[in-house]
Amino acid sequence: MKACLPILLCLTMIQLAPAQSGKSTLHGSAPAWANGKNFQGTADPTAQLGFRVYLGWNNPANAVALAQAVSDPKSSSYRQFLTPQQFRQQFAPSQSQVGAVQAWLQSQGFSLVYTPSNNHYVSAKGSVGQAQQAFGAQMSIYKVNGKSLRSPAADVSIPSTLAGIVTGVVGLDQSAALVHTNHVVDTNAPPPGGFRNAPPQSDYWAQLLSPYSFPKGYTDLMLPSVPWVTRGYTPAQIKGAYGISGYDGKGQTVAIIDAYAAPTIVQDVNQWSTNRGLPTMSAGQFVQVIAPGTYNVPENPKQDPQGWYGEETLDVEAIHGMAPAAKIVYVGAPNNYQDLDAAMNHVVDKGLAQIVSNSYGFNTELLPAGFVKPMEDTLIQAVIEGIGVYFSSGDNGDESSAFGFATTEYPTSSPWVTAVGGTSLGIGKNNNRVIETGWGTSNYTCNSNNSVCTFDSWFYGAGGGVSRVFAEPSYQTNAGLSFTGRGVPDVAAVADIQTGLLIGETQTFPNGTYYDEYRIGGTSLACPTFAGLMALADQAAGQPHGFANPAFYANASAFYDVRSTKTAVTRRNYVNSVDATAGTADFLRTFDDYTGSSSQHTNAGWDNVTGLGTPTDSFLKALGK
Repeated sequence: MKACLPILLCLTMIQLAPAQSGKSTLHGSAPAWANGKNFQGTADPTAQLGFRVYLGWNNPANAVALAQAVSDPKSSSYRQFLTPQQFRQQFAPSQSQVGAVQAWLQSQGFSLVYTPSNNHYVSAKGSVGQAQQAFGAQMSIYKVNGKSLRSPAADVSIPSTLAGIVTGVVGLDQSAALVHTNHVVDTNAPPPGGFRNAPPQSDYWAQLLSPYSFPKGYTDLMLPSVPWVTRGYTPAQIKGAYGISGYDGKGQTVAIIDAYAAPTIVQDVNQWSTNRGLPTMSAGQFVQVIAPGTYNVPENPKQDPQGWYGEETLDVEAIHGMAPAAKIVYVGAPNNYQDLDAAMNHVVDKGLAQIVSNSYGFNTELLPAGFVKPMEDTLIQAVIEGIGVYFSSGDNGDESSAFGFATTEYPTSSPWVTAVGGTSLGIGKNNNRVIETGWGTSNYTCNSNNSVCTFDSWFYGAGGGVSRVFAEPSYQTNAGLSFTGRGVPDVAAVADIQTGLLIGETQTFPNGTYYDEYRIGGTSLACPTFAGLMALADQAAGQPHGFANPAFYANASAFYDVRSTKTAVTRRNYVNSVDATAGTADFLRTFDDYTGSSSQHTNAGWDNVTGLGTPTDSFLKALGK
């Protein structure tokens, strides 16, 4: 790994330094937002909290070397994956190491909750006051992004006897409250509150044309006016556009990690499948799991289970649509504010799937090293076991509109995951790819009386850029790329809400609660779509690809090289989100527009919106080698 950039943390190890007698400080364990500027007050010492003390792998350098070898097509160890049990035998912390952590936690009055089979962490719970005393740091409340979050006021300390064992403590601070899903709907009323797309809507690209003209700088593609949006593509249309056929995912397993669990998911997916002409899920084909060692402690007044229901619906239907015979394991964390790391460890430690789709992330890499390092260790274990982990790249471009500087999201910037970017996709009458370009969108408000559209603002787009934390990995340098850090994304799939997937979900409308369908997008669509296609690639190859980035970069010709095409579509919204009783409003939405994300661009070769590109008809053949 190259030297870390100056303003951020080097994550190869958590630095430990002497603190008070018999104590060592975990440098980087307090988040950057825990500062005087954001300070609101001290935390209630009687409040309850749950946390995980993470232990690092034994022989970590050997673990990294093995992860690189089993995923490198040129290595003699390529695809010679370990089982979870074999990994534990070679790299997991010993029982004596875990026992030392457990004994110390119990001596401080904490209750032990769970330790996974790989001994990666010890979860415990207790009071804020106990945590202050045990970890030697005042717990305070800080105002961050409109949220009141708890954190140690300074780096925490642990007994010096544990300094060579512990790599981080997750849950003392509430950084995980900043995680967000990467799906986009057309208004501010996400499901399960009722939502419908308003007509006119085409069944395929440019079937219907609006009365509005293209804005300056955006091509008409030989059309007399801007086309209306589609009602939402079907799996058959998307697979047709990408030239994918001949496989159904039989014998493959894909895991989805989200928070909570939608109560109507099975009936919704089966109704949606029937409507699309797909097989419904058979008994045992869909499994919902709640990872052990997670918490139901309210970590913040604003939990958002309903927002995650739409995410689960999108993820499951996208994967089932691409690979209708694959098994889907949904792993839900009961608390979206802190348990996603434990859910990931559970999938990897138990070997629940060969592919893991994740449509969430932090909109910055500026996270405590004590949070990032344990996740990186989990991802290294995944690679060694032949598990491919996919993360959506984000929906806010280069995040400069939020932070004032360009930054990638995490965990999508990890060199051990496949980062999935997004495109705007026009699919023709014969399920052919008519147009595909990078997803970046501005909004224009249209006057239906004079057919004039006026620029409003830049809205959203696929995340991407260059990591400020992780060095450029060898699979990118070997492909002839040269970045100052890890380049994001690696690949892409359809994401634009204007060209998104038609999904079905039980929603609450003014006249009752029932199933209905609507169009949705975001890199939360791109990621499970690509994960579902990888299940087909695994089926075609007769074995899991595992961490496939080295294979992707070595087979760049298997991808459609997404180029710049600046065009637009028109959409109509219901003002009340469900019907025309309160009126409608027309808008124009652009493609390949980075007005609010100036470091991004779509171009020939790799780019920071679509990576290597999207699948083609040679995708399965090239990766089946």
